[in-house]
Amino acid sequence: MNIDSIIYNIAVWSLPVLFAITLHEVAHGWMASKLGDNTAKMLGRLTVNPFKHIDPIGTVVVPLAMVLLQTGFVFGWAKPVPVNMRNLNSPRKDMAIVAAAGPISNLIMAVFWVFIFKLGASVITDPNISEGVKAMGQAGIIINLILFIFNLLPIPPLDGSKVLSGIVPPSVSDMMDKIEPYGLFIVIGLLYFGVLNAIISPVLAFFLQTIGSLFF
Repeated sequence: MNIDSIIYNIAVWSLPVLFAITLHEVAHGWMASKLGDNTAKMLGRLTVNPFKHIDPIGTVVVPLAMVLLQTGFVFGWAKPVPVNMRNLNSPRKDMAIVAAAGPISNLIMAVFWVFIFKLGASVITDPNISEGVKAMGQAGIIINLILFIFNLLPIPPLDGSKVLSGIVPPSVSDMMDKIEPYGLFIVIGLLYFGVLNAIISPVLAFFLQTIGSLFF
């Protein structure tokens, strides 16, 4: 990959990745505030200002490395929005709703980037600008769908595990809580051995096909 290609990829992916990750966290905090916990609001985390949410490793280093290494897909994370379960009206059920809000926000953002892609394809007449907008729109669709799918995996501490904890019996939920300290290592292991890619790729293909049939 030459320097021009590197700069182009960074330019195309930066905004989609940044907002996909940070707005995911804002969605958690916003939903928590609606259900009785204003912790994130009091700490100034209910803002679209990405600098309030950036995690140097998860928001910058990991996504950048994945783009440069051409891994085939990109993901990352922001600083988690704090949620105090004791302030929620129904802690287990409401925490599941708070957890689900993040991935759902990514699904909504994927649709937003569909219209950015269509803007580049149909409205902008300058071919250079058009290609750049289309590429950014495509990147936005892909990163948001990946985060939607990835975060719904029922592996602690991913959002899917918290959604599941709100459904299963308390004994199962307690067992999942005990696994959570090792969750990051489980995710890294699944990524290293290609299991994550094997899970995410077909689901991603399904959603891309669905979006294509609905909007194009």
